[in-house]
Amino acid sequence: MSATLFAGLDDGRPRDLRSLVREESERLTERNEAVAELRAEVVTLEESFDVVVDEPDPAVLLAVGQEPVRGGGISVSLSDAPSTSSSDNLDDLVVHQQDLQSVINAMWLGGADAVSVQGQRIVATSAVRCVGNVLLLHGRTYSPPYVIEAIGDPESLVDAVESDPGVQLYLRYVDAYGLGWSLAEEDELDLPAYTGTRTLTYATPVKENDDYR
Repeated sequence: MSATLFAGLDDGRPRDLRSLVREESERLTERNEAVAELRAEVVTLEESFDVVVDEPDPAVLLAVGQEPVRGGGISVSLSDAPSTSSSDNLDDLVVHQQDLQSVINAMWLGGADAVSVQGQRIVATSAVRCVGNVLLLHGRTYSPPYVIEAIGDPESLVDAVESDPGVQLYLRYVDAYGLGWSLAEEDELDLPAYTGTRTLTYATPVKENDDYR
């Protein structure tokens, strides 16, 4: 999308993709802050009315990312190749969405209890997307290097990551063009709780008399 296309408009809306992403990121931050305030109000009200709430199952809290987690595991870092690399094809020199997804999926297959990307907890509704070499995650933007951390048995996690076909393909580009890669076992990691929205949006069928134009 080019800013030139919108040169004649003056409606206050973002003129290019970078501006749009920045605006949406700021809006999401405001909403997350509002959600945190509302949750705090709910807790205060429950305490004031002496509401007895059953303690949730710790396994459920872990699965939905609602509680921070601490423990041993592994960390993986991926970064773009230096500009002096031999390939003339830019796609050979940058970290792609599928590279990050391969690492994350391998960690889950390796028995990870929790996973984070750039310090953000990954949950079932998380969508890891890249625009060029910019990562979009939970409404925020990140540039490489990309750090992915997982808590679980380090040996099982390392085996799962190193044997994943997508990771193995990425490592060929590491050898050929100098893409960044590091994998390390960690004695202790601290992964935060997921703080984003849990509201799902979805499509609904159009009824016969609905005006959908």
